[in-house]
Amino acid sequence: MDMRQLVGRNFARLRKEKGLTQEQVEAKSGYSQQYLSSLERGRRNPTVITLFELSQALGVSHVELLKPDQAD
Repeated sequence: MDMRQLVGRNFARLRKEKGLTQEQVEAKSGYSQQYLSSLERGRRNPTVITLFELSQALGVSHVELLKPDQAD
């Protein structure tokens, strides 16, 4: 399991479920839209702190970003 891909898929899914654009998450989190786009594509290796901050911006538990999905 590639954790970068898993986190990216979970982040994109949760963001869309919340009805947020990358730009809106950028405003809430302080992470650039370019960073968020790379994260969703599995090209970033976020730190634990980054995962926590992004989960706060989405209003979910940080654990949600790490949960395996049906694709795994």
